[in-house]
Amino acid sequence: MNEYQIPIPVNIEEEMKKSYMDYAMSVIIGRALPDVRDGLKPVHRRILYAMNELSNDWDKPYKKF
Repeated sequence: MNEYQIPIPVNIEEEMKKSYMDYAMSVIIGRALPDVRDGLKPVHRRILYAMNELSNDWDKPYKKF
């Protein structure tokens, strides 16, 4: 056996956690979050417009209405 054929011991629990988190993040980023470059759906435009009208910006504290 040369050095590239030797199996590397891996903790299965840690590997599953890491793999699942990598997969979950790729799904969230790739599918769930809308991309402005693709154009916004009407519901997203309404949300952003309402946030702008209420001055609900990312750098301001949470407002409870």
